[in-house]
Amino acid sequence: MINQVYRLVAPRRFEVAYQERSLPTDGVVVRPTHLSICAADQRYYTGTRGREVLAKKLPMALIHEGIGVVAYDRSGSLPVGTRVVMVPNLPTERDDVIAENYLRSSKFRSSGFDGFMQDYVFLPRDRVVQLPASMNAYVVAFLELISVSMHSIQRFAAKAHARRNVFGVWGDGNLGYISSLLLKRLYPASKVLLFGKTEEKLGRFSFVDEAYQVDRVPSTVSIDHAFECAGGIGSQSAINQIIDVINPEGYISILGVSEYPVEINTRMILEKGLTVVGSSRSGLKDFVTSVSFLEQHPDVVEYLQTLVGGVSEIRTMGDIPGAFELDLTSGWGKTIMEWNI
Repeated sequence: MINQVYRLVAPRRFEVAYQERSLPTDGVVVRPTHLSICAADQRYYTGTRGREVLAKKLPMALIHEGIGVVAYDRSGSLPVGTRVVMVPNLPTERDDVIAENYLRSSKFRSSGFDGFMQDYVFLPRDRVVQLPASMNAYVVAFLELISVSMHSIQRFAAKAHARRNVFGVWGDGNLGYISSLLLKRLYPASKVLLFGKTEEKLGRFSFVDEAYQVDRVPSTVSIDHAFECAGGIGSQSAINQIIDVINPEGYISILGVSEYPVEINTRMILEKGLTVVGSSRSGLKDFVTSVSFLEQHPDVVEYLQTLVGGVSEIRTMGDIPGAFELDLTSGWGKTIMEWNI
């Protein structure tokens, strides 16, 4: 069969490529239905990744957050029409110690090879997770981002000390919202404090115990553990503020991505005996855990619906740039593409 792949070939310019594919004997073919635009996709679209990176990566189909319906599964274990979330991480080996998302040999869609902007996506069977038919499609479109937060919290649970009275989350964007919400549901007896820059955004975090603007934090505030979700240039000040207010031997999870090195106060990391752990991406088990969690907590899905900042229907390739431009002008949440091309 001929599959059409919609690739970014230069900043703000897409072209269609035609690939001849055979139906897999041991895989699954998925027809995408809902795709979510990520900040990483935007960096490629706008050309802010830098000329050398773009020259190496492009042309490439974008998007690594998305769901679809099964179009073909020779085994029959997933009937045609079954709704699934697609896992963008593609490991090429197994390791008993290192998780699949940290293996240097693993591939990741929309970062080095084609993402989900295709007519059909050909996947190994273990790269799809079945979704409940009734679960909100616009929310599970960005399940990958939810799984990233879940992954970081699972790592925290395995590594941090047992005093978990107060959590602090830095970052008032999408990842901060998701992480705060998951922490509040996973640790209902604990307090969750949010630290951000924008008063309007802070007001959306109605489920947290306290919300502070980062330049107005009372001197009496202290936390046991922290999750940094700010990213960018703001990650430096966020990490250093965490180091200031966290209690000794606390755990700091760094999730925010920065394009440039940042300076942090290593002296106080040593004096307080802090554990600093970086978390990136997620793997199959994190998707499975996230789907199960959302099934058990329908109220969380309702909260996550508020993250749907815009919806664009894609019927032709000419509709794609409009969705990315809409996302650039959106001050809150995720932009979802209804993939009807």
